[in-house]
Parts: sequence; structure tokens; C-alpha cells
Amino acid sequence: MTRPTPPQLQLDNQLCFALYRASRAVIRSYGPALDELGLTYLQYLTMMVLWEEQPLSVGEIGERLHLDSGTLTPLLKRLEDAGLVTRERDPQDERRVAVGLTRSGRALRAKAEDVPLKVGRCFGLDEHAARDLHAVLHTLADTVEQATA
Repeated sequence: MTRPTPPQLQLDNQLCFALYRASRAVIRSYGPALDELGLTYLQYLTMMVLWEEQPLSVGEIGERLHLDSGTLTPLLKRLEDAGLVTRERDPQDERRVAVGLTRSGRALRAKAEDVPLKVGRCFGLDEHAARDLHAVLHTLADTVEQATA
């Protein structure tokens, strides 16, 4: 006979599972809009960083996205192969690779401007609730990162 699972071990009671499930659903919701742009979700995030400021080093992009270079390097290679970014070694420091946008990469920004609105509609949140959730998630991430550093 199996003993009942205590509440603290029940999957649906886990905050981590709720966050995981929500994260997967949100990322999936970007699929159709990003398919139109020819980007994956991580490529889209990378492009957003570069649309804000460029050129940036691979390390600076990694810091902004909380990604290591092992994940970022192949992603940047694919963006370069697609003609959206350039990667150039810094002549003063060969270890540093500067990433910039090509003309096509800059032009893609205009096509991407409606992505947040398109995707945001399926969240079912009004502007106030979305802003509150955004703040809570950033606070949670900061708190967990500090606690586990």
C-alpha cells in the first residue's frame, strides 16, 4: 500500500513547477511570431539586447541575458550565418569578440516591433497586472540569484 504523498512533495504545490510550466507556455506563445522573423526565442532575446545597444562583447551579451558563452557562441554563429550580426575580434584584446548588427539585423527590428503586443494578448493580463507580475518576477530572480551566489 502506498502512503499518501505529503503536500510539500506534491507537484502541483511546487512554486518551481508553476514557474517552469508558465515559462514553457510563454516561450511557446512566441513561436508563431518569431517563426515569421526566422528567429528562435533566445535569438530574439539576443537581438533585443543588440537593438538597444551595439556593438557589445559576447560577455556583455551573456551578462544581460544570464547566459554562458557556451550557449551564446553557437547562437551568435547562427545569427551571423543568417546575416543579422557581425562578430569581430577586438584588436586590443584578442579574447574579446565584439558583436554588432548588420543592415539586415537593424531592419529586422521594425518587423519585430509588434511581437510583444501580439504575444502579450494571450497572457490574459491587463497592463497593471502585467506590470505587477513583471516586478514580482524580477524581484524573485534577483533574490534567488543573490541567495545562491
